[in-house]
Amino acid sequence: MKKTILAAAVLGMLTGASFAQAPNFDDPAEFAKQREQLTGAFNGPADKPYLQYAGEAMVDTSGFKKDAPWTVCFSNAGVNNPWRVVGYTDMTEEVKLHPEIGTFTHVDAEGSDDKQIADIDDLLAGGNCDVLIVSPNSTAALTPAVEKACAAGLPVIVFDRGVTTNCPVTFVHPVGGYGFGIQAADHVIANVASGGKVLMLRISPGVDVLETRASGARNMFKEAGLTILGEEFTGGDNAKTKSIVEDYLQRGAIDAVWMDAGATAVAAVEAFEDQGFDVPVVTGEDQQDYLQKWRDIGFKGVAPTYPTYQWRTAIIAAVNTLKGEQVPGPEWVLPQPVITQDVLDQYINEKMPPLHYAMCGCEDMPNYPQAWGGSQ
Repeated sequence: MKKTILAAAVLGMLTGASFAQAPNFDDPAEFAKQREQLTGAFNGPADKPYLQYAGEAMVDTSGFKKDAPWTVCFSNAGVNNPWRVVGYTDMTEEVKLHPEIGTFTHVDAEGSDDKQIADIDDLLAGGNCDVLIVSPNSTAALTPAVEKACAAGLPVIVFDRGVTTNCPVTFVHPVGGYGFGIQAADHVIANVASGGKVLMLRISPGVDVLETRASGARNMFKEAGLTILGEEFTGGDNAKTKSIVEDYLQRGAIDAVWMDAGATAVAAVEAFEDQGFDVPVVTGEDQQDYLQKWRDIGFKGVAPTYPTYQWRTAIIAAVNTLKGEQVPGPEWVLPQPVITQDVLDQYINEKMPPLHYAMCGCEDMPNYPQAWGGSQ
């Protein structure tokens, strides 16, 4: 049984003990749990998904209660792709809604484990943070840094990507990587006959939410009798994505392209168009350019999501912790919708830029849509 978050933090401070474990990115029990959560019930207001949570478990944060104004510190893996740009805008706009936050300190690791570890060390050395929010660049590398922050007595909120320690107050995330992998793989399996050929495109290794997306889908494809042509890392680069797909097309037919994130999905579609091939199943995400491309040319698309509204929730979790209010934990699990053909039109917003993510949960915020680059 997991220790309570506060007990784990105190024990870590007293003993210096590490609660980290080797990451397990192929866990059948977690896969099954997330499959169930995808369609399960969530507590909280129906019109505010960023406040919803699965389960009933709550964390007592009374030991972290502190008078405002507060300094909220955020160690960010990076603002290096469109999803993270939209999410960071969500976060900064959420900060504006909380006058108790006197200072918001953001440090950008620029996609580097080493820089993020150094960033956290600098924040701890400065001694000015009342709470630390961490979106880890990679799972194993950032676990010791998070444990160090917990051992320093700071309340820590982890979100988006996880670490293998239970010392944070809570870990904010949608259902999870297995869930995303399941949503995309289910669509491929439903639309590709047994024996069909699937190209798996990935961004980068070592990130829990990306690794579990891939392992879950890989296992499902094998069980369904589909052939995996290869797993290739794109680095989130459109030109590289297109080049990889074109190279595989020269080798033979592709019945589906499965992606562990959809930022470069349009580039994958364009590779088929440029070579004169019909576009097969290409999975994506809730990015506007993909949704519009899917609508306009009518291929068999699907958009699993990892909603950017979780960036709002991370701030809300930090504020509630410093108020000494209970928060869902040790995991604050948010809903993770999937966009299918029958609801596609509901998520296309022509007033928003091509790289905007539909699941921002930001439509009720005062500076929407301008802060996200949209037009009224």
